[in-house]
Amino acid sequence: MKSIASLLRSLNSRTPIARIGFAAAILTPVFCLSVNALESTQDKTAPETKPAPPGSGTRALPELKVDNAPLAAGTPTYAPIVEKVSPSVVTIDTSQRIVRGGDIPGHGGRNPFLDDPTLRRFFGIPEDSVPQTPRAPQPRREPNGSEGRKREQSAPLGLGSGVVVSADGYILTNNHVIEGADKIEVGIGNSPRKYVAQKIGGDPRTDIAVLKIEAKGLTPITFADSEHLRPGDIVIAVGNPFGLTRSATMGVVSAVGRRDRQVSQVADLGDFIQTDAAINMGNSGGALVDYQGRLVGINTAIFSRSGGNQGIGFSVPSNTARSVMESLIKHGRVLRGFLGIGLQDLTESLEKKLNVDAGVGSLIIEVQPNSPAEKSGLRTYDVVTAVNGKKVEGTQELRLRIAGMLPGSKVTLQVVRDRKPLDLAVQLGEKPEKESIAKVEPQEEDPDVLDGVTVADLDEAARRKFNIPEQINGALVSAVEGDSIAASEGIRPGDVIQEVERRPVRNAEDAVKMSEELKKEKQVIVRVYGRGGSRVVTLESKP
Repeated sequence: MKSIASLLRSLNSRTPIARIGFAAAILTPVFCLSVNALESTQDKTAPETKPAPPGSGTRALPELKVDNAPLAAGTPTYAPIVEKVSPSVVTIDTSQRIVRGGDIPGHGGRNPFLDDPTLRRFFGIPEDSVPQTPRAPQPRREPNGSEGRKREQSAPLGLGSGVVVSADGYILTNNHVIEGADKIEVGIGNSPRKYVAQKIGGDPRTDIAVLKIEAKGLTPITFADSEHLRPGDIVIAVGNPFGLTRSATMGVVSAVGRRDRQVSQVADLGDFIQTDAAINMGNSGGALVDYQGRLVGINTAIFSRSGGNQGIGFSVPSNTARSVMESLIKHGRVLRGFLGIGLQDLTESLEKKLNVDAGVGSLIIEVQPNSPAEKSGLRTYDVVTAVNGKKVEGTQELRLRIAGMLPGSKVTLQVVRDRKPLDLAVQLGEKPEKESIAKVEPQEEDPDVLDGVTVADLDEAARRKFNIPEQINGALVSAVEGDSIAASEGIRPGDVIQEVERRPVRNAEDAVKMSEELKKEKQVIVRVYGRGGSRVVTLESKP
């Protein structure tokens, strides 16, 4: 058991964001141990019970206070909400085909960790169905030299929840609940019947998937507009934690619009609702509903250091889930709007330099050739402050807003160019599967300042050494003094200075010349390439 404890400790030390699609069954052995320990203690310490004297007869029962009347009408309760929602929440059971045959020495072809019955119960794996790791097995040799016979077997993959959205069997769930499954079965309530589900499609970028079962007369859930949610609103999570069907927990909306880096590891186009309603293993894909029993979110992940609920859960907003679902059903894939630009959040110094209100907008640092952005007249150094009149608070919000629109949509972007406001009409294209311009993250410890920077011409040797693409031109940073302004902004050897004050830099001589010309400037905007993408930094002389 020492190896199990150390394994669980290593699991607890990993990243605290946990997807919740797998139902862990560790409760049973712990419960049994606790009961046995209690019985043992009682045997040793409990005082001896003296039998009743002969002829004393039976003891009289105590007088109890009993009120069998139902709760009075108008008594606060969430029961009507749960009763309304529960028929729309289903159990999703997934399995995967594996090939049994080769042996790991001493373990009969199985992963040796899964020889331990406690771990099998923890991961919900029956005794007669133990999956093996795909890399480990080798063909087992029989005494006559022939290979052991291989056989295909179905192994449990995980247990999650889903939400019925139509009477004829369309179901919403999380993509991670069904990812990698060869067989998906859906259970409704406590009925023993299982429906084999067809996967209509899945979208890892929002962690939403759509299933279809052949059924009629199901109870579909009602969608609400998740844009109306506010922190403090009461919500109820309904799902199947640990396989306990149609379990309900209540809490409030803790926050909306969660786009933090920690949360984005679950889905990079996530815009999550945060709630303190208890969400546990097996709740993935279940419903988060409002006080009227309307769907406001699909439960997706928890923030936990223990693997269990700690009052921080995340749900995909119902508006996002509905948009992705409709696109998957209608087109077989998710259609997303596309501009063709590289973006960067604004720092305080950039906001001042570009005359932009604090906390508003996203800076364009790259425009793809022949993209909708280029055709509409967008340029590098434009700051997008609003889409169709609605303010944009940062890069992630702009990405989500554009991705949530259909290709061909006509939108008006409010931008700031050369410190002046400007409206531009853009017709969106279709977002490719992989963007050719990667999203550029703001750098906390990197980019530039020309005082204290040594530059050199960019040659083929430098391109190979620092993996610099052929289309990138400028002056190579060969050294940076540790106490320079450039170092404090994160510029480092191997970066390429592409522009200074929006003027292109062709070589080292250009960079030195421009640095001399701008010595009296207190602020200088520099565009730098490094770590696979371009970024814009403000080099500000210190007082």
